Amino acid sequence: MTLDQHSHGSTFRSLASIDLNLLVPLMALLEERSVTHAASRVNLSQPAMSHALKRLRTLLGDELLVRQGGAMLLTPRAEKLIEPVRRALNESVRALNPPPFNPHTDSRTITLALTTSTAFVYGPLLRKLLDERAPQMHLQLQTGDLSDPSVYTANGVDAVLLSEGLRSPYARERLYDDHWVVLTSGDVSRDRTPAQVLEEEPHIRVATEGLQLRPYETLDREGVTYTVRQTVTDYLLIPHFLAIIRGVGLHRFQVASEFLHRDPLRMLPFPYPIAPLGIDIVWNPWLTDDVFKNWLRELMIEAAEPLQRRAAGVHYRVTR
Repeated sequence: MTLDQHSHGSTFRSLASIDLNLLVPLMALLEERSVTHAASRVNLSQPAMSHALKRLRTLLGDELLVRQGGAMLLTPRAEKLIEPVRRALNESVRALNPPPFNPHTDSRTITLALTTSTAFVYGPLLRKLLDERAPQMHLQLQTGDLSDPSVYTANGVDAVLLSEGLRSPYARERLYDDHWVVLTSGDVSRDRTPAQVLEEEPHIRVATEGLQLRPYETLDREGVTYTVRQTVTDYLLIPHFLAIIRGVGLHRFQVASEFLHRDPLRMLPFPYPIAPLGIDIVWNPWLTDDVFKNWLRELMIEAAEPLQRRAAGVHYRVTR
């Protein structure tokens, strides 16, 4: 049993001990702050609502409603329950009786987990298409470590955009292609091969703890001698530094291509055989809204078409 399965099993066992039918009268009591008004709102008799309040007080270990003078007031615990109970009931209604999906009026949040490099090249393309097709939807990009299996189900993530070099416990589908390239500052001499540049120019590379990045594994396997003069914590810092100081870095083709239009850089092919670096979609296995999922899938693939065309027509050049 996985950690996620154990967590869900514990959740189900906890819910089994609670009468979920009490959530509706609880919400009515929290909002109406009156047994009589709450009973009328949900079509219960006043004795039945009083009985529900008694059960809720026992279940939650709190009075919930207390009389003060001529008014009924919520306890501090009851005040804190309003938003989570309302959210739970709204989500239940949407899950069990979802409204027809209309992307033009839908205001949900689309959440994708991905690296900063993927967000850099793909995020604006997806947002631009969303502005045209679903202007009220919010796009949330969660960048960070994608190696933890819990990333696929955590925090309402709809999908993970994963490099093909990383494993996934779930099915995956190619979004766009990518590969490694050699990125240099503009003042690096053009009369040398990429292999010579890698050996002779100082490297700026991403720092990793106890791990060797795939292109550097390849250089080591090929017996290439190179010198690392600087390390950074994010791939997006490499082109920024190379635009200012002389050196070389190993980078993704799609990201490097973006910087060629901004800075005086050169992009050269990686000179040794190396596995590709395409980006895949891995869907949250708990995403059950198939209509929305199919719509989002088509939209995401369409948004990636410029990147696919760029990968298919790859060429290397100096821009300034």
